[in-house]
Amino acid sequence: MSDRRRPLFMLLLRDLVEAYQAFESYALPHIKSQGLTPAQFDVIATLGNTEGLTFKELGRRTLIYKTTLTSVVDRLVERGLVRRLPAENDRRSIVARLTDEGHALFDEVFPAHSEHLRRRLEQLSEEEMQELRKSLVKIRQIFD
Repeated sequence: MSDRRRPLFMLLLRDLVEAYQAFESYALPHIKSQGLTPAQFDVIATLGNTEGLTFKELGRRTLIYKTTLTSVVDRLVERGLVRRLPAENDRRSIVARLTDEGHALFDEVFPAHSEHLRRRLEQLSEEEMQELRKSLVKIRQIFD
């Protein structure tokens, strides 16, 4: 079936998926070159510049499914990059916090990855970036 005969929403879905796949094929090799899985990078990037987050908050802020989060943090704890602490205001909650080694890794990999992505995204004008942000927010709101 030619593109002209497909419903517009199907074309949009394909474009959205292809854009995400292109982003991942550019971003993931760089993350892996830093010795991290995408989920580990997400946790370290989210915990960086914080005093730690409860698992509930970490789950909300990351792109990781909640069922996967515990095993990702487990691996980071084994590597000495994250530690678990009891939450001060709720004994039932656990806080994940970067260790000194974890902070050092964050200080190394986060700016490097941000620069890696910036080189591509700055090919867009500021106006284009703002338009795309609005469109992406609107798409997210449709599905929320």
